[in-house]
Amino acid sequence: MSPERKTPLHVATTLISVSDEDLDDLRTRLRRTRWTAAWPVEAWQAGTDERELRRLVEYWAGDYDWRAHEAAINALPSRFADIDGTPVHYLRFDGERQDALPIVLTNGWPSSFLELLALADRLANPSRHGGDPADAFTVIVPSLPGFAFSPQRPTLDETLQTHDLWHRLMHDELGFERYVAHGGDLGAGITSRLAEAYPDEVAAIHLMAVASPQVYDPASVTPEEAEYLESVRTWSAEQGGYQHEQSTRPLTLGYGLADSPTGLLAWIVEKYRAWSDCGGDLSARFDDDFLLTQASLYWFTGTISTSFRPYYEYSEGLTRRVERVEVPTAVALFPADLAHPPRSWAERVYNVARYTRLPRGGHFAAHEEPALLADDLTGFFRAYRR
Repeated sequence: MSPERKTPLHVATTLISVSDEDLDDLRTRLRRTRWTAAWPVEAWQAGTDERELRRLVEYWAGDYDWRAHEAAINALPSRFADIDGTPVHYLRFDGERQDALPIVLTNGWPSSFLELLALADRLANPSRHGGDPADAFTVIVPSLPGFAFSPQRPTLDETLQTHDLWHRLMHDELGFERYVAHGGDLGAGITSRLAEAYPDEVAAIHLMAVASPQVYDPASVTPEEAEYLESVRTWSAEQGGYQHEQSTRPLTLGYGLADSPTGLLAWIVEKYRAWSDCGGDLSARFDDDFLLTQASLYWFTGTISTSFRPYYEYSEGLTRRVERVEVPTAVALFPADLAHPPRSWAERVYNVARYTRLPRGGHFAAHEEPALLADDLTGFFRAYRR
């Protein structure tokens, strides 16, 4: 591993500064929400529960302290890199040892770098959490293009995709000759493409979701794989409406969510409840401030619509498909996450070196169960340290 290049990258001192006018506008919009007529259905049966949403909206418009969270965000170790004219925001957490293993963490949707903070701290400073300093990582957490502080890529062509930006950031800008990577959801796809494209520099990867093979013989599908594929079809039919809309008509949806903070909150809160290991109780996994800070980031940066672009680009065939990843791969599955592929299914695409089913957690495992996830990451990557 080579040292960071001598030319300093821009360090953000004030990442976000929302004007009083914009903050007042948000609160006014929330207080003037035009609520839908009530339906005679049970809570959450047909979408976001109105009572829960009204409670969150009232808090967001009143006692929620954006200024405190704004200050906390500005205190994070933020930096920017310019990669061929494309700005990339990222957080850098230096490991507590000088020879810490570099790792890039990538979140999914509807998330942000905030979801990864507790995990990043455990990886960078294991001794704070009862771990061995020898297991320290230098942790890089980029903002996806079109999410919060990384602007969307200027074109829809296939050049310089997100995994290419990540490699340019890690290898060319930060000078890491060899590094590892982790991702879930959208981040799992980016991490997979990163490893496939740059196997000489990416030593190993850790995933919470896997790509399916582009081509396979249906006759070769095992009973366990068939059961998994049927579960995917069922989930898509019953819960995949958001994905279809974001893949096919994202702008139509985006106009409404960019104009209504209540609509934006309803759209993402449903996912936090449905995809987490909360047992139907949001507060079991997420406090109100966490949910509202995520929503506030989308709102104040105007990025809810651009956060849909990965879905549209994949649907339009603009995103590189994963074919075969030879880099050693760990697969960690959390019980409340969206899919649970058998090891044999993952092995059709990946060189699976570790396959783990965790006892708790869901789609947002880095926030829900940072200790479990950090332990699995640390245990796997220990073999790939020099």
